Amino acid sequence: MLSWLLVRYISLLLVILLMNFSRSLPAQAANIDPYIARYLHITEQITVDLDGQGNTKEFSPQQLSDGKQLFASNCINCHVGGATLPDPEVSLSLTKLKQATPPRDNINGLVAFMRQPMTYDGSEETYWCRQLAPSVLSQQQVENLAAFVLTAAKKAPGWGTEVFSN
Repeated sequence: MLSWLLVRYISLLLVILLMNFSRSLPAQAANIDPYIARYLHITEQITVDLDGQGNTKEFSPQQLSDGKQLFASNCINCHVGGATLPDPEVSLSLTKLKQATPPRDNINGLVAFMRQPMTYDGSEETYWCRQLAPSVLSQQQVENLAAFVLTAAKKAPGWGTEVFSN
């Protein structure tokens, strides 16, 4: 009799846990920006170049989604679709990010730029780009933003180009 009650109790507990778990999944997925899956084709964790020396860092779809939202609130006024409106010659394409001095085609390089914006050739500070001080965005937030930009530069159709395509 006791074992039957124990089995019933455990079964009921499992049903409750599964119901709660399955309810939380759509809520988590609802926080992911559709752009991340549709255009970047990211549905699971990815690795992004951290420093140009072979070190990488992992980012989840949620972190990329957070980065996209930060991009929308901090960068999109000048960088629509990866273009750079104040200086169209210097887009956020992967090629242009690699050719910058210092290179901005990895998390650390792009974060350093966002913390202290410099001209494309690295010779002086620029006021075209908004400085994202630690008091404005945390290190993780700026890294999420950088990961979004780098992932979009690699995967989004037309990102940072003059010709947009599918």
